[in-house]
Amino acid sequence: MSRSTLVRRGLVAGTAAVAAVALGAGPALAHHCFVPMYSLNGPSSPNWFVATAELGAADIGGFTTDCDEARDAGYAALRDAELPVGIKIFGKMTIGDPKGEGRMNPNGANGKGLEYFEAGSGLPFQMIETYIAAASTVDCGL
Repeated sequence: MSRSTLVRRGLVAGTAAVAAVALGAGPALAHHCFVPMYSLNGPSSPNWFVATAELGAADIGGFTTDCDEARDAGYAALRDAELPVGIKIFGKMTIGDPKGEGRMNPNGANGKGLEYFEAGSGLPFQMIETYIAAASTVDCGL
C-alpha cells in the first residue's frame, strides 16, 4: 500500500473521529467560545485552555508526530494556509453571554476573532486536518 493511500485513509479516519467527537461533545461545547491563535508565544492565563494543533491532532485525530521535522511541517502548513496554530478555549462561560442566555456574536463562526463551537465554526477542524496532512508527509525514518 502506498504512503499516499495510507495518508488518505488516515485523514478519512481522522475526519470521522473528529465528527464523532464533535457530535458527542456538542452539548458540552455549546456554551464554550474560543479564540484562534496564530502564534503559540502569546500570554497564558489559567482561565483559558490552549489546544495546539499538535494536541488536537493527537487527541481528536489520533495522530502523533514522530519527529521535530514532521511537527515543523504541520505548523508551517498552517501558517502558509493562514490558519491558527492553536485555539484558546474559555471554559467558565461564554464571553458576551455570562448568564447563559444564548446570546452570541453574529460573526461567531467567520474565522476571525472570537469564535463559538455552537455557531458551527469549522476552524478547529480545518486546523487539525491541515496539520495532520502536512506532518504525515514527512518521513521520520522510523
